[in-house]
Formats: sequence, structure tokens, C-alpha cells
Amino acid sequence: PYTTLFRSNEAQRLIQRNHSPDGYIIGVNIGKAGGQSRMHVHVHLIPRYVGDVADPSGGIRCVLAKRPHGG
Repeated sequence: PYTTLFRSNEAQRLIQRNHSPDGYIIGVNIGKAGGQSRMHVHVHLIPRYVGDVADPSGGIRCVLAKRPHGG
């Protein structure tokens, strides 16, 4: 778990330096009912930009639901 968090921080710094997002969504899917398809720990680090969707409230599920084909 510590290694996963460390790598997430490394990834965030790299994304920030190269793409300058305004924010991030961090997600972890746990169990099949939670949307996990690979049964190992991994973290989704999704860069976000002001204006990428009209209303980002509600997190990733609401953002993806507003996009064509759910994502």
C-alpha cells in the first residue's frame, strides 16, 4: 500500500509538470461489485481541468454519466 501511494505521488508530479491540470480524481475500485476487473491493488489518477465538464460535482460517476457512452 505504501508503494502504491508513493507511485501515485510520483505520477501526480509528472502529470502536473507535463499537463498542468487544475485538479484530480483519485479512485480505487474494490471487488467486482465495486467495478474492479483486475484483482490487484491499483489507483486511478484522473487529471481534471476547469471546464472539462459543465458540472463536475458528484465525482467520476457523474462526470462519466454525462459523456457519450458513459466514458
